[in-house]
Amino acid sequence: MHNIWIADDDEAIRMVLEEGLKSSELAITTFANGESLIEALNEDQPDLIISDIKMPGIHGYDLLKHIKNNHEKIPVIIMTAFTDMQAAIDAYGGGAFEYIPKPFDLSEALQIVNRALEENKSPAQKKISKSEIIGSAPSMQVVFRSIGKLANTNATVLIQGESGTGKELVSKSLHKNSPRFDMPFIALNMADIPKELIESELFGHEKGAFTGAVEQRIGRFEQANGGTLFLDEIGDMPLETQTRLLRVLSNKEFFRVGGDKPIKVDVRILAATHQSLESLVAAGTFREDLYYRLNVIRVEVPPLRERKEDIKDLTSAFLKSHADSLMETPRSLSQEALMALTQYDWPGNVRQLENTCYWIALMAPTDNVKLEDLPKEILEEKLLSQNNHSNWETGFSQWLGEVYQSSPENMLGLIEPTLDKLMIDFALEKTNGKKQDAAKVLGLGRNTLTKKIQSQKD
Repeated sequence: MHNIWIADDDEAIRMVLEEGLKSSELAITTFANGESLIEALNEDQPDLIISDIKMPGIHGYDLLKHIKNNHEKIPVIIMTAFTDMQAAIDAYGGGAFEYIPKPFDLSEALQIVNRALEENKSPAQKKISKSEIIGSAPSMQVVFRSIGKLANTNATVLIQGESGTGKELVSKSLHKNSPRFDMPFIALNMADIPKELIESELFGHEKGAFTGAVEQRIGRFEQANGGTLFLDEIGDMPLETQTRLLRVLSNKEFFRVGGDKPIKVDVRILAATHQSLESLVAAGTFREDLYYRLNVIRVEVPPLRERKEDIKDLTSAFLKSHADSLMETPRSLSQEALMALTQYDWPGNVRQLENTCYWIALMAPTDNVKLEDLPKEILEEKLLSQNNHSNWETGFSQWLGEVYQSSPENMLGLIEPTLDKLMIDFALEKTNGKKQDAAKVLGLGRNTLTKKIQSQKD
């Protein structure tokens, strides 16, 4: 059980975080101001503190300074509605583990909390953990095999996939199942950091290196020393930073911003992007030499629309997880509701499905979720699908009329081979050519399927 303390003068924020984070593994204690939290530290110490900046009485930065001076090992996550550069510099410069601008996404906040708790464990507490990735689709089995082959190496890996497909989960699995599992895993999203802060984030800075650099700051490379640095959305990295990154990858050393002393590091690099780096290279916005340095091994994470057979298991896991966090009974889906989720194309991928499951956990009127209980966008897609289905039936009926005009007898004998070929080709494509799996998809025996395929060739 991990103890998390939250300090914020806004009761609504405290309630949202308390309800959103509370689970069987997380115990939450809230404070309306920094003074009461400091007083409580005299009696006990939590595993993590989350603090607002602007509170009555002691300021959040002063609270952070007190904690770092007196309880250095407790990680602190800073929240603030002031999302300017100076706020970020002050938070990180003061030793905060992470900086969360308000308003924030609860699921992302939970990820940061879990990362802080994981990285704060002693090496003896850490162990190789089972992958959190769910997937039985053939395309996901390719991903799992890649993880298995790459986990025990120090190879640089480029993880490619659309936003929301789970690229960070893949990177975490590579780290947790590697010899570096008991060392830090540091994740940094290039798209989330202002351009002027990226070099300081990666390499740290010396006191006085720029306006606002009131203290020395250790960058992510040093934090990840001995472990893994995950650079998400690497395609958004500015060209000047790409040059510095290339030097680090080549020489295994760098200089802090404003520093003159080289710093040696041993870090495994994992990078991810939803963009085509080849196109960025062609456009001149991504260095070709860095591209080849990063693209040693590539792992392709498929979009959810290409692995719809996983939606049932993913939905079940998400509904249970959200029910646990809300301390409620997990919702169950009717067959019609599950079918609607499966037919939806999920442009936001697994992240969108997880958020939809959270919506269902909060908003569904009963534990048994019916079709009409689903979010509006799912229902609209279902209606569109029905209209398309109706159009397909109309087109098929017109085709039958054309067949009848050419041959008014033995229509079934003429049509069946065409339908069989379409369905068999579809099943083989979905199962990567595995006849036994394709037979299950079609509801046929393997021998029956083999005979049908052979008859098409004859």
